[in-house]
Amino acid sequence: MQFIISGSRGTDDPTMATLPFMAAKVAKEQGHDVVLWLWNEAVTLARKGIADTVVGVNLAPVRDLLAALQAAGVPIWVCHACAVARGVDASMLVEGATFHGMPDYITAVATRDRNVAF
Repeated sequence: MQFIISGSRGTDDPTMATLPFMAAKVAKEQGHDVVLWLWNEAVTLARKGIADTVVGVNLAPVRDLLAALQAAGVPIWVCHACAVARGVDASMLVEGATFHGMPDYITAVATRDRNVAF
């Protein structure tokens, strides 16, 4: 099964920010094809070092989840317009993260089996 899992929360809500990373990790561990889409405030989590500071209530730290996703080769798509609005450029992105636009997201939603949003 193919998933696109999207997150819109960042350091403003650590618990909600963690959930898409957890879902992407579990989906990948279960053998699914996964893309993680970060937009709105979640784009800040794609900046080097930011995930190190985010821990939701009773959840694994985002840094650990991010490391697992990177090790598994899960693509991390970062909304380019959202990133520009928050001063995030390509040199700031973690390994495995790339900028994508809304057309990429809509195409992925239209062609994947499941879309999970947090």
